[in-house]
Amino acid sequence: MQRSLSSYAAIGDSFAEGMGDERPDGTPRGWADLVAQGIAAAAAGPVTYANLAIRGRLLAPLLDEQLEPAIALRPDLLSISGGNNDLIRARVSVAAVTARLEAAIDRAVASGAEVVFVTVANMTRNLPAGRLVEGRGNQFASAIRQWASKDHVTVVDNWSDEELMEPRYWSPDKLHLNALGHRRVAGNVLAALEVPLPPFPEELPPEVVRQSRAAYWREHVLPWIGRRLTGRSSGDGREPKRATLQPVDLPWSSRTP
Repeated sequence: MQRSLSSYAAIGDSFAEGMGDERPDGTPRGWADLVAQGIAAAAAGPVTYANLAIRGRLLAPLLDEQLEPAIALRPDLLSISGGNNDLIRARVSVAAVTARLEAAIDRAVASGAEVVFVTVANMTRNLPAGRLVEGRGNQFASAIRQWASKDHVTVVDNWSDEELMEPRYWSPDKLHLNALGHRRVAGNVLAALEVPLPPFPEELPPEVVRQSRAAYWREHVLPWIGRRLTGRSSGDGREPKRATLQPVDLPWSSRTP
């Protein structure tokens, strides 16, 4: 991508919000924040960034709530990541999900934004019913890759990144990436945008937390099932962490040359 970027907005679910990569105060960081820092480090002038993503969102409410507000910010770059929660539901039409996403991408491009679609990493190796989800994910990723031929659209295919399947990139719930995983996704996005990788502070590999199968189900799986049965979401009542375009602060002292 050759276009100079001075503003960036992200929409999505927990993946774009940054769950699994929490700061010491508990607030999520994540790959989109890191991408914003990379763009700012490479830019000649100030860069602003907004993140409207909210965890737990299915695709329909995600797009209904986030797409038009993001477009209204008139960002140079808009990243979209969604449909992930739909794929892990009992029933889903992958074709319907991809059709709705494609319409959203076309709408964003028509607004004048450069669009980058960022697929989730393949989390299925250690998940219950992982084979079923992987089949859907493969179908989903295959359809998304076709959008790379669209003008002003960049596709970042993390689903096919085999390194991201390694356990060291995942948080204890086995569904969300940890800090190392989000950092790798940020690198994939910046490479696709032809933006140099900035001098991110070193990330130490997280300590591996080993849980018994019973503990894993008790702490992660059963609460998820409980929310499904009661019609609740982990994102209920949450507001976007960064609803407006705000200046990007770099956690290091100088910009890249």
